[in-house]
Amino acid sequence: MSKKELYVILGVSAIYMLRMSGVFMILPVLTAHMFLLQGVNGCLLGIAIGIYGFMQVIFQIPCGLISDKIGYKSVIIGGLVLFAIGSEIVAITQHIWGLIIGRALQGSGAISGSLIAFLLDSVKSQHHMRAVAFIGINFGITFFISIIFGPIITDRYGLYGLFHGITILAILAIILTYFIIPTLSNNFSKNNETFFIIFNKIKKIVSNIQLIRLSFNIFFIHIILILNFIVMPKVLINLGFSANVHWKVYSIIMLISSIVVLSYILYLEKKHCVTHILFKCMIILLMAELLMCMSAHFVFNFLFGMQLFFIVFSLIESILPAILHKISSHTYRSTTISIYSVGQFLGLGCGGILGGFLLELGGIWLVLCCAVVISTICVFLNK
Repeated sequence: MSKKELYVILGVSAIYMLRMSGVFMILPVLTAHMFLLQGVNGCLLGIAIGIYGFMQVIFQIPCGLISDKIGYKSVIIGGLVLFAIGSEIVAITQHIWGLIIGRALQGSGAISGSLIAFLLDSVKSQHHMRAVAFIGINFGITFFISIIFGPIITDRYGLYGLFHGITILAILAIILTYFIIPTLSNNFSKNNETFFIIFNKIKKIVSNIQLIRLSFNIFFIHIILILNFIVMPKVLINLGFSANVHWKVYSIIMLISSIVVLSYILYLEKKHCVTHILFKCMIILLMAELLMCMSAHFVFNFLFGMQLFFIVFSLIESILPAILHKISSHTYRSTTISIYSVGQFLGLGCGGILGGFLLELGGIWLVLCCAVVISTICVFLNK
């Protein structure tokens, strides 16, 4: 791998870390702190959480098409600017609708597809797997660090201080994009394929059974993730953990999860059996959700269920992209990744709205029961 390729990988990874840390830091604290805003209720709470994912779904493919026309760098910077503006709106608002509008702007900067496409265009094909794996590792590290520091920052500076900090991270990502990431030539304009040829090829990709299965998997597990994060802070408070110590609970759980998952992934790579473990992971996911659903009033059992969930969720998140890479064609790999990403963000959006509605309708227990049902669907999907 050349120095230029390594330079690009490190740059894209840094942008990813700065951008996604602003997304992940919100998850453990948003539910517990949003009730301080004016006009809040369970349904609006769910919309505020889920609208980010829906805006990502709406703008993911258009942003990809625009980046093919005008270049990746411009779209990435534009998306980060929107993300920063949305963060500042949330930081200064006193009303739930201000939070919803800010989150919608954050989500409209859908740069994930452009970043991955930029990376794959900048690295030789024989290094694609290594590059994507490096992004995945940094993704997990970012998730771990953000889950720890999000509650700490919120406890010290409030929800507004957290979003001011997220704006700063977005500005740093813009600076990195502008000064570090080189501008690539526009490959799309050199493509002589007609619209109908491109449409037929994309239709063929979309109809790929394996891709459909993987997209549904990532869709369902992200619904489950958001459902859990909607109720976990409330359950922890009910179990006697004050909000200012939640970061300690998450940090211990995430540290153990990272060690277990990293060790197991190294084992799977040596055995070359990544694709055969997905069904077993879904069974463990169902067990974790059942345990949390039945143990909302028992400290040890619920914490063990949380631990089991984070281990298996992180493992599934690592396995699915590895399988996706194997089934995607070289020519339309970015399109395949975009379709997969749509399933991911759609899951985040549906999870937020569904979780808020269920929380308003039947409380914590109903949300956890829904997670059990969806986990059961995941088991049958991979049987």
